[in-house]
Amino acid sequence: MVFYFTSAVVDPPFTIYMGKDKYENEDLIKYGWPEDIWFHVDKLSSAHVYLRMPKGKTIDDIPPEVLVDCAQLVKNNSIQGCKMNNINVVYTAWANLKKTGDMDVGQIGFYKQKEVKIVAVEKKINEIVNRLEKTKEERFPDLAAEKEARDQEERNEKKAQLQEQKRREKEEQKKKKEMEELRNYTSLMKSENMKTNEDGYDSDDFM
Repeated sequence: MVFYFTSAVVDPPFTIYMGKDKYENEDLIKYGWPEDIWFHVDKLSSAHVYLRMPKGKTIDDIPPEVLVDCAQLVKNNSIQGCKMNNINVVYTAWANLKKTGDMDVGQIGFYKQKEVKIVAVEKKINEIVNRLEKTKEERFPDLAAEKEARDQEERNEKKAQLQEQKRREKEEQKKKKEMEELRNYTSLMKSENMKTNEDGYDSDDFM
């Protein structure tokens, strides 16, 4: 089971999701999208919360209000963290999550530590948590199929871009060839004119 939340503090709204338990987290780690940003309470046990960014946007494009929503949600879903003040929440791109065979279920590392960001959470803000909880949906998605559909869509987009690029190149070559032919034709006309003039002088001489 995966829980989905809607952060409507900006328009269009953002989707936030998290697994029910550490076993669900394994699937979320495995089938995450390149657009996903992962959140976790620093140095404490907590839910793995993901924010799905629009395509082409990165971790640096997260609206501040949405960042606060994610931080509050992850704090609220930490057994220890939800009772504490002044905690840190770490977040990074899904692609930076590192999972090796010797790690426990739900445990995660990072490929690049410098790509892990931190946001400080002073205290729980009930207004934010309650707003998000009202949007909560329980679903049983086929994460593998969703990931494959997303990847297939990207492959199709890249294929279409490549075809468009080839079409443009072909068009450019055609224009270039036409210009070249036009230059050759113009040059030919000039040389023919020169011959005609010479013929004219010959006629004069003959007379």
